[in-house]
Order: sequence, then C-alpha cells, then structure tokens
Amino acid sequence: MERSVILGKVDHTLLKQTAVWKDIREICDDAATYHTASVCIPPSFVRQAKEYLENRMKICTVIGFPNGYATTTAKLFETDDALASGADEIDMVINLGALKERRYDAILSEIRALKNVCGDRILKVIVETCLLTGEEKIRMCEIVTEAGADYIKTSTGFSTAGAVFEDVALFAEHIGPDVRIKAAGGISSFEDAERFIRLGASRLGTSRLVKIMKSDSL
Repeated sequence: MERSVILGKVDHTLLKQTAVWKDIREICDDAATYHTASVCIPPSFVRQAKEYLENRMKICTVIGFPNGYATTTAKLFETDDALASGADEIDMVINLGALKERRYDAILSEIRALKNVCGDRILKVIVETCLLTGEEKIRMCEIVTEAGADYIKTSTGFSTAGAVFEDVALFAEHIGPDVRIKAAGGISSFEDAERFIRLGASRLGTSRLVKIMKSDSL
C-alpha cells in the first residue's frame, strides 16, 4: 500500500497537555503538506487553527477527553463550542463507568445527543479498549451502531495501552454497515498502519507516520 494512501487515512494528532500554538501550527502545516485526513488538536486551539488553515485541512477535536466522565450536558456544551469554533470532526470519550455498570441506555442516549448536535459532521466514539472486556467491546459496537455515530475509535492514547490488531478485527466483525473504525494510540510504523487498515480501520490516529516522512526526507 502506498504511503500516500495510508497518510490519507491519518488524523495527524497532537493532544499533549503542554502543547503550545507553535506546536499546533507545525502539525497543521505538516498535515496539509502530507495530505492527511485531518489534524486532531485540543479544543482550545480549534478557532486559531481554523483561521490559520483557511480550509486547507479538516480539523478534528476531542470531547470529554481523556477520561469520559464529564456529564452529558458538559459534553454537549463542549461539542457546541468546538463546532462553532470551526471543528469539522468530533472524537468523544464514552462514560466508562456507565459501561461497567451496564447503563447502556445512558451511553446510547449520550452518543445520540452528540450526534444530533454534530449533524452531518463526523462523530467518532472513543471506547478505550484497553479498559474493556471482550463483552464490553462487542456491546459498544452495538451501541455505537444503534446511536448512529460515524466511527468507533479504539483509544485515547492516554490510558494503559493503545490500538491493537485484535480489537480492530473484533470491531469489524460486530459494527453495523454504516459505522467505520478508527485505530489510535501507539501506531508507530507504516507496516502496522497498513495492517490496521487491512483489518478494517479507515482512520488512524497518530503523529508518528508524518514524523517518519519528515525524517526520511532529511
């Protein structure tokens, strides 16, 4: 698979807590240069990035990040604000405690509410696979499908592990036909990226592939 094809599926990501505008501007430039699917950045930088990019690149941001236990009202406010600031795509974190307590209706309702706010804009649902049982992963495939979200996403990259091949294969088996998969966290090579894609991922959350491209061009 050509590297350009893989890069076209990448959400070029910078979500570290200490990021400053200089860092965000650099990944925006890199994302535009290498034609990634989007640039994924903290909500506080969305408006500035939107003005800077002048529609050269889609902007993705995160909601309820990284722990997911904010109230639905807070997540809805964050989403409204992010979209008003210029975000094109939203990656939300589910309430993992609700999942552990089998409060499936609450999770379903929250995802539906955020998707209603997003409308035609893409909503990705982060389920943090490293903290889930196999049964919980399958249940989240079902809930994300029923809720009408666009993607199920493996990980925040801020927990105990990131994406693994087995989880993407499991998702591919259990999601509905209108749901896509985003693998994120720890994707460090084009070889691994290609394997994730072949298993069913159509988006990849990573910064390392662009770094490889930049290093190879030196």
